[in-house]
Amino acid sequence: MKNKILERFKTLIRFDTTSDPESTSYPSTEAQSYFAEIIAGELMKAGLTDISIDRYSYVTAALPGNTDGPVIGFISHMDTSPDCSGYGITPIITKNYNGGVIERKGPALSPEEFPELKLYKGKTIICSDGTTLLGADDKAGCTEIITALEYLAKHPEIKHPTIKAAFTPDEEIGAGVDHFNVKAFGCDYAYTVDGGIIGEISHENFNAARAKIDITGKSVHPGSAKNIMINAVLIACELNSMLPQHETPSSTDGYEGFYHLTKMNGNVEKAHMDYIIRDFDKNNFEIRKDIVKSIVSTLNRKYGDNTVSLDIYDEYYNMAEIIKSQKYILDRAVKAIEEADVKPVITPIRGGTDGARLSFMGLPCPNIFTGGHNFHGPYEFICLEAMEKAVEVIINIATAK
Repeated sequence: MKNKILERFKTLIRFDTTSDPESTSYPSTEAQSYFAEIIAGELMKAGLTDISIDRYSYVTAALPGNTDGPVIGFISHMDTSPDCSGYGITPIITKNYNGGVIERKGPALSPEEFPELKLYKGKTIICSDGTTLLGADDKAGCTEIITALEYLAKHPEIKHPTIKAAFTPDEEIGAGVDHFNVKAFGCDYAYTVDGGIIGEISHENFNAARAKIDITGKSVHPGSAKNIMINAVLIACELNSMLPQHETPSSTDGYEGFYHLTKMNGNVEKAHMDYIIRDFDKNNFEIRKDIVKSIVSTLNRKYGDNTVSLDIYDEYYNMAEIIKSQKYILDRAVKAIEEADVKPVITPIRGGTDGARLSFMGLPCPNIFTGGHNFHGPYEFICLEAMEKAVEVIINIATAK
């Protein structure tokens, strides 16, 4: 099965499906609509039925059941992160990895910098040449779902209920299920296959909000600016300094939340800032948003009304709120991982998945591992044997009694 996984994964990562957060179309890039056709073709070759691509480029398919049971879905996303180029991906495949440095065209992959590489000594490591991301997030999930359901389609003697698969665009820009039809998908519950390290399963994620801030200054000649000039860029710097300085992504882990400045540009007259705000705890999440609002109010009192404008909105919430009342969904996945001779690693997602929003749309949807590491950048890599275990886990979930 490893060769089939590898060849399918290599095929899928050839396609650039980078999503675009500035786009007003859906999907945000035309390439994702083209890739939806590729996914549909893979599903057809895998022997699935009811293959459909809707007007929003959602791809869905079914594997009819041969026994009674809940209808279970598996979901992955087709886009890759705009944080790093996904064009012209050249995979480097290191078989029987010796535990050392993997040299590449771009920066090397070193176990000194990324100790988790040592977990895969003797295994097969797949990475890019270092000039792009790899695309394992989430083309590994696409590969694993299709390969698992292909196995079941080719072994009709194995008992399983009806299984559904879905592939979404624009997950990386928070729009993955904006138009997803949960009722039409017709599942009792589902799993996103979009996690990291082997054995990982998550039913908790951040509550998430985004803040867009615009600052209007007053530009005059600096030689006669005293008591007149209002420098929008300096106000932006002041605003950022008023946030808790150690509550940023580089200073937090585990269940700690943060404020993350993702974009800042401007000049004396105009400045713009984008933040993402994250916290697992709903009360702390609301407090974080209130702090940003309070800072904006303080700056407006200091520099004049409407100097700073704020657009703040929620993106998704912690799916633990939904999953906690339906623990059997998590238990099924934990058992499936154990049956694959893998140790379950129950860990919170320091981010979000399509499943977070789907859980609040009526489709409980925890997240399981793909086997990948260092997503969204040139240091991304995945272990082929971990991908094989992910396929086994999907099969185990689908066939659990």
